[in-house]
Amino acid sequence: MERTMGEDAYVWLARKSMDEFIRTGRRMDVPKSLPEEMYQNRAGVFVSIKKEGALRGCIGTIQAVYPSIAEEIIFNAISASTRDPRFPAVAAEELERLDVSVDVLGEMEEIDSPDQLDVKRYGVVVTKGRRRGLLLPNLEGVDTIEEQVAIARQKAGIGCQEKVQLERFEVVRHR
Repeated sequence: MERTMGEDAYVWLARKSMDEFIRTGRRMDVPKSLPEEMYQNRAGVFVSIKKEGALRGCIGTIQAVYPSIAEEIIFNAISASTRDPRFPAVAAEELERLDVSVDVLGEMEEIDSPDQLDVKRYGVVVTKGRRRGLLLPNLEGVDTIEEQVAIARQKAGIGCQEKVQLERFEVVRHR
């Protein structure tokens, strides 16, 4: 799977990782032809997969787990396509019909109130003890701060009346 003219390197790497793993069962090595920042920088990364506009998988890391963004993308792309518990694993015949995006997370910033959120600009992390839920920013169908926080709480199994710690973050979204 060669990179097409104009295709973003982050999205290409996610697609190539999924393709290699789904077709062969093997995780690919980090290619040598990526932009330098993908080797040098570390960050949390989410890989989102859609099919005909509907979510098909989304897995990521809140903070960097691997030594580089490139490795973070490879592991999270495989997980999003084969281990998202909400969906069956992606089949090889689906690969060509999938839309993939890669969100590289910025630094987490603790906030005092939901008033410091903006659903288009900031993602949110809600934490209560060991339970933690994250929702990315600028998602279709999430139009209010209340919806954003409620979905993040639900993902973490945190009740709507429980007091939580809030953090916000920005992303660079690659499509």
